[in-house]
Amino acid sequence: MTFYLFLEQTLNAFQLGVMLFLMAAGLTLVFGIMNMINLAHGSFYMIGAYVAAYVSDATGSFFIGVAVALPVAAAVGMAVEIIALRRLYKRDHLDQVLATFGLILFFNELTSIIWGPQALFVAIPPVFSGSVELIPGAPYPIYRLVIIGAGLIVALLMRTLIVKTRTGMLIRAGASNREMVSALGIDIDRLYTIIFGLGALLAGLAGAFAGPILATEIGMGENILILTFVVIIVGGIGSIRGALIGALLVGLVDTYGRAFLPQFLRMIFEDPSVADGVGASISSMSIYILMAVVLIFRPRGLFQAYG
Repeated sequence: MTFYLFLEQTLNAFQLGVMLFLMAAGLTLVFGIMNMINLAHGSFYMIGAYVAAYVSDATGSFFIGVAVALPVAAAVGMAVEIIALRRLYKRDHLDQVLATFGLILFFNELTSIIWGPQALFVAIPPVFSGSVELIPGAPYPIYRLVIIGAGLIVALLMRTLIVKTRTGMLIRAGASNREMVSALGIDIDRLYTIIFGLGALLAGLAGAFAGPILATEIGMGENILILTFVVIIVGGIGSIRGALIGALLVGLVDTYGRAFLPQFLRMIFEDPSVADGVGASISSMSIYILMAVVLIFRPRGLFQAYG
């Protein structure tokens, strides 16, 4: 039973880590390449979740919902970059924070106007609704395994894009010397728009995946955004590999802390309620402790940019 609990929580940690990676992969590119702090990145996650939920309910197909949510999230992201954020690249970070915080409020209100204040719920697709026994007597939901597999595939594709393609070369070059890339005839503004749209698409994918396991509600992007910033700081700003490793580390630390720390502290404290309270408090701080430890030894994160 103990081994099954450990295995289950490990898989839950991987599933959380993959969701965080889908958020962090786009945000770390925007942060690392454009030097842009985008607090509104969580809004694309929310948009992906709402569009997927709405279209899934209207068509009866979760897959159609996801297929529609991805281009919508990407289109909204590119529109935001062209209309609002392009003017902020040369401004200081305080201006970027204030502007993108305003976008959070705008998208929350717009979502409430379109879909109403109530939460939306999405059923898990029937093909993924069952469980599979990883070991005898230890079932685990298929849908969560699908999320883990899809996230790892996206990580491989993103790493290939950044490291081994001409587009990735232009992305890395644009981050290092924007003026030189522009002088060589590359439309750097269009390149930045594509990068921003790709980041919004990945955030929308994370939101679409989250719909069947979490409530789709207004403001859902803010909570995951905090964890996402921790991920990119731990992994290294601008690094896809760092985003993946950082997301998995954050997922493991957060999940293990919440699942096992209160039980461990019960061996120290006589009062179980004290152990549970202290364990809950420490586990909620665990990812920030991880971030602090990493920054002490690796001030730029675990991996260098664009690796």
